[in-house]
Amino acid sequence: MSGTIRLSVDAMGGDNGPRIVLRGAEMALKERGNVAFVFHGPLEVLEPLLAEFPALKPVATIKHAETVIAMDDKPSQALRKGRNKSSMWSALQSVKDGEADAAVSCGNTGALMAMATFCLRPMQGFERPAIAAIWPTLRTDIVVLDVGATVGGDARQLVDFSILGAALARALFDEETPSIGLLNVGVEEVKGLETVKEAARILSAHKNAGFIYQGFVEGDDIGKGTVDVVVTEGFAGNIALKTAEGTARQVGTYLRNALKANFLSRVGALLSMQALTALSRKMDPRTVNGGVFLGLNGIVIKSHGGTDEVGFNSALGLAYEMGRSRLIDKIGTGLSLFRQTGEDTLEQKEA
Repeated sequence: MSGTIRLSVDAMGGDNGPRIVLRGAEMALKERGNVAFVFHGPLEVLEPLLAEFPALKPVATIKHAETVIAMDDKPSQALRKGRNKSSMWSALQSVKDGEADAAVSCGNTGALMAMATFCLRPMQGFERPAIAAIWPTLRTDIVVLDVGATVGGDARQLVDFSILGAALARALFDEETPSIGLLNVGVEEVKGLETVKEAARILSAHKNAGFIYQGFVEGDDIGKGTVDVVVTEGFAGNIALKTAEGTARQVGTYLRNALKANFLSRVGALLSMQALTALSRKMDPRTVNGGVFLGLNGIVIKSHGGTDEVGFNSALGLAYEMGRSRLIDKIGTGLSLFRQTGEDTLEQKEA
């Protein structure tokens, strides 16, 4: 299968078991065709389960892994008990060994980040990895990072996240020069933490660096799609992400309750069914499921732990696109371009 993208899948992660993982893989195969899978987990569990999915068998292999990382394991605990023998570690190792183009897991986020950092190591030039989310907006999908990998962070890390986010936007959206905004409490230059203002000064000094630094953006600019990439540290980013997901569910519940309130509401719902279906699809968080671990020597996608096969298919689709677009090469190119422009501020901070 020439041009096939190989995805390494932790089949045992998440809340709903490996059957959901294989159902999602079956959907991904139907949608894309040129994809193959390496499933990691206990042979005695996965072999009989794979037999239930005849379409998957020709494009799937199983790698035995005896240990499963629990959703409540601490990262340090997961590293001790799961290194070299867990399904999560095995999925990452396949990427490191060149057997797969990307790894996907819906397991424990902290454990996955710890293992991915230990196994794949940060790319040269980046201090810490970030988790990027694909965010639907009124304009188009955008990239928001960091949404939980690094709590706090200095100006250097915000600049790193800008480079990483720009590379992801180029890979996903074919934007040659994506626009970057730093999330802040106001758009005025005098507002915000000193680390954010320092990052703004560094980004402003680097012209023609593969992106356009547009300035500070506020929380409501995320939903508007004011810029292609919104950059923040992981504490604020994670709160923004969880708030948006909760608000989507809240609005959806309000809408369903209103449409069932009385006879006329139910008639109106029937007459508007096509529009309501489109709205429901747009607000469905499963369609944008999957956080991208950026800044590592390999592609890792974190799916929501409680997702179903539709959501896991979305995460696999994201991994497929990352592998197809050669994201790691784009990140390396972006870092080189950044360092060729403006002051070499990053090198000064490393010294």
